[in-house]
Amino acid sequence: MGRRELPLDPTAGPVQRFAHELRTLRRAAGGITYRAMAQRVECSAPTLSRAASGEQLASLSTVLAYVRACGGEEAEWAERWRRAAREVAAAPVPQEQEEGGKPPYRGLARFEVADEKRFFGREALVATLVDCALAHRLTVVVGPSGSGKSSLLRAGLVPRLRQTADPARRPVALHLLTPGAQPLRTHRARCAPAGQESGAGDTWLIVDQFEELFTLCHDPSQRAGFLRLLLAARSADSGLRVVLGVRADFYGRLLELPELAAAMAESTVAVAPMSPDELRQVIVGPATAAGLFVERPLTARLIHEVNQEPGGLPLLSHALLETWRRRRGRDLTLEAYEAAGGIHGAVAQSAEDLCAGLTPDQVRAARRILLRLIAPGQGRPDTRRPAPRTELGTEDPTTARVLERLTRARLVTTEEDSVHLAHETLITSWPRLQQWIDDDRERLIAHRRLTEAAAVWAALGRDPGALYRGTRLAAAREAFATSAARGDLAPLEEEFLTAATTAHEQEQRATARTTHRLRQAAVSLAVLLALALIAGMVAFAQYRSSEGRRRTALSRQLAAQSVTLLDAHPDLASLLAVHAYRIRPTAEATASVFAAAPLPARRRLSGHTQDRKTVAFSPDGTSLASESDDGTGTGRSRTVSNATAAGHRTGPNTVPFAADGRTLATANGEGTYASRSP
Repeated sequence: MGRRELPLDPTAGPVQRFAHELRTLRRAAGGITYRAMAQRVECSAPTLSRAASGEQLASLSTVLAYVRACGGEEAEWAERWRRAAREVAAAPVPQEQEEGGKPPYRGLARFEVADEKRFFGREALVATLVDCALAHRLTVVVGPSGSGKSSLLRAGLVPRLRQTADPARRPVALHLLTPGAQPLRTHRARCAPAGQESGAGDTWLIVDQFEELFTLCHDPSQRAGFLRLLLAARSADSGLRVVLGVRADFYGRLLELPELAAAMAESTVAVAPMSPDELRQVIVGPATAAGLFVERPLTARLIHEVNQEPGGLPLLSHALLETWRRRRGRDLTLEAYEAAGGIHGAVAQSAEDLCAGLTPDQVRAARRILLRLIAPGQGRPDTRRPAPRTELGTEDPTTARVLERLTRARLVTTEEDSVHLAHETLITSWPRLQQWIDDDRERLIAHRRLTEAAAVWAALGRDPGALYRGTRLAAAREAFATSAARGDLAPLEEEFLTAATTAHEQEQRATARTTHRLRQAAVSLAVLLALALIAGMVAFAQYRSSEGRRRTALSRQLAAQSVTLLDAHPDLASLLAVHAYRIRPTAEATASVFAAAPLPARRRLSGHTQDRKTVAFSPDGTSLASESDDGTGTGRSRTVSNATAAGHRTGPNTVPFAADGRTLATANGEGTYASRSP
């Protein structure tokens, strides 16, 4: 019977199940030994034993030899093997079981400086870039998303510069950076040339993802200041050399900057699509270096599909990574590639496989993390953005666990203090993520603005002047009105929005208090004005009352004097009587007038047949008019003879003089009028 075989669990997977079925076939054949089986077929006993060990799926030829030795039906077992092989290909090797712990392909992640040995297919472009960068102090690398710009700069340019034999060309210092939201504040120190000795090289600034200057930096002063630092490299004695990597759809924005456009005229390197030979190196080179073999049909298929997919290098790399995880032994097969989803489906399948293994709470955490890594486009495609770990809330156990899963799935990459989306290709290749973005686009835009404003506020020492106010505060409060939306805020953002809301409410209360005080002051002023008016009216009334009493007293005094002068001085008595009457027509004044009337004066009023009813003096006091119930009116002047106004059937009610004192008018209730010059 040979050595005792270890037990198998047929439910543990397709390999174990298939091995269990082979053992069942051997027992049905009478428990024949592997040595006896080897004598019946051209296959060694150890090879036949390993086919049923359950460690890995044996090749089809080995399986058919095993079946023949046991007297089984080869066609039936060939079909069983194919089904098992498809299941094996569809199930990737768990990452913890990956041999060597480091796959030959990077997936969606960019190649780093340390990946130089795995960076294939760009030798000619690297040489062109090095020559251009050494010939010009400012060089721009332009290519579409997915063309491999970041990998070219890191795994291509940097190692070549460091390996330069000429000390005058070798960098004295080299900084790899991305602009971020505050490029001037973040990178000012790095943009200064290092201390140079005679014959030493320059300080190199390699700025990847230069489009962040427009997608993440919204402060014009930060953008302009950072550009000035970079453009300073154009001077021959600057001690700086600058290489910018920028996405092709932002090339026009660079041309809008005159000084940068002038520098780009002779120093732009375009990252064009790879040729079929270069693609073959990308596919086969890393596998060969790792001791693996790529089936020729798979290589041909990949070259054809990538040529039809602009910017498809990240998709190619991810599909190769997932094919490697489904490899059969050391072979990367077309079958495994198709099981991984192919170049168009591998990214989505990997992401969905991850989500399928998460709880609902973990899916929500994954959504929060991934949306944090997105800068929603406004008239442009969505882009990725790095997020500090403090934004993600990794102190929460669920968030930390999900971030680890995303990193292991190579959907995100992590650095010491920040987290990045593995590649922007993930945005367009994973429908679920694109749907999350579209469903929340307006709030994402508001969120990115809030994130930036909170960072500026913190950088300014939490200056109240940097807080949201007015419409910006109203829009932010509306965007994060629900508890779920509020829960997506990082601690700094929550603190910023709370501080802005508190300041707004305090301003409203202060405004309300000021308005209340103004209203109280207005009421008090109105009361004071009313009191002043009343006081004035009272004073005026008192004045008029006092003046009336004075005039009454004076009129009576003059009337009394008129009476005493009636006999001795009749003309003076008449004048005093008239003057007393004009000051105030008191009973005494009226009596004095009538008393003076019969006196022997030069002129007398006559013409009445009945009693006089009313008398009136002219304004100058020289004429007198009277009216009677007989319907006549008479006027007398010291210089004019008597004049009579007639025509009334009844007595006039009024006998007024005109202002000139020469015209007299009378009127009564009959509606009849008469006038005469006295």
